[in-house]
Amino acid sequence: MANVILQTDIPGVPVKHGKVRDIYDAGDHLIFVASDRLSAFDVVLKTGIPYKGQVLTQISKFWFDFLSDTIDNHVVSMDVEDFPAPFCNYPDQLRGRSMMVKKTEVLPVECIVRGYLAGSGWKEYQKSRTVCGIELPAGLKQCDKLPEPIFTPSTKAEQGLHDENISFDKAVDIIGEDKANFVRDTSLAIFKKARDYAESKGIILADTKFEFGLIDGKIILIDEVFTPDSSRFWPADKYEPGKNQESFDKQFVRNYLEETDFDKDGPGIELPTDIIEKTSAKYIEAYEKLTGQEFQK
Repeated sequence: MANVILQTDIPGVPVKHGKVRDIYDAGDHLIFVASDRLSAFDVVLKTGIPYKGQVLTQISKFWFDFLSDTIDNHVVSMDVEDFPAPFCNYPDQLRGRSMMVKKTEVLPVECIVRGYLAGSGWKEYQKSRTVCGIELPAGLKQCDKLPEPIFTPSTKAEQGLHDENISFDKAVDIIGEDKANFVRDTSLAIFKKARDYAESKGIILADTKFEFGLIDGKIILIDEVFTPDSSRFWPADKYEPGKNQESFDKQFVRNYLEETDFDKDGPGIELPTDIIEKTSAKYIEAYEKLTGQEFQK
């Protein structure tokens, strides 16, 4: 099996380990490194997914470029040679999976857009005919397309804790009305733009989440964007409402875990080899279908 990087180590540099990313302080900038760790149900699993960090970074690069005429983003460079010392001296760890980004004041709300009725939204709908408190039409099936995409923000949880769905009014309370209106409207606009593009490639973009940051009084797009970690992608030619869909994302792992006695509040577990290999292949397939380019391992 291919080499898997679960954690990077740049000697002498403080690092913050997130669920998937290692974040280093580089003075005026940050170095974001996407590891091959996989988080499911907010639990980091013990097994890494080969090439996952490279796929996440390269797909984000594609989408940041694609959306650059709609909203600015935090990317400065994705070339390790451009990074300051000592980072430029560790290409074996960083090449293809890292980006130097602007420091921002991160808005403490995750911006989720749902275009289809899946995941936790489907579970809530079955109980109350709502998703995050938004009333939906009766009679919808699992994975049905919604009449219009909906904005359903959540809190940003610390590692080991679960994000919490919140109302738009609560988001206003947290970040203020102007910022909340901006991230809602922008999230819906870029979701629709990416959805239409993905459809042209035979892929359904079911839902996604964004993060935004504030720099010099301006809100920009940060973190990752439309990756298999932050989004649900389904093959359009196999789409069939009323059941779980085949996917190009970590929903494949979620479905496997749902069939086991996995404790969503417990420690991560080891994944079997076939699940690891299939998941890696799904990530790479998503990259190649969306970008039209061959993935360079």
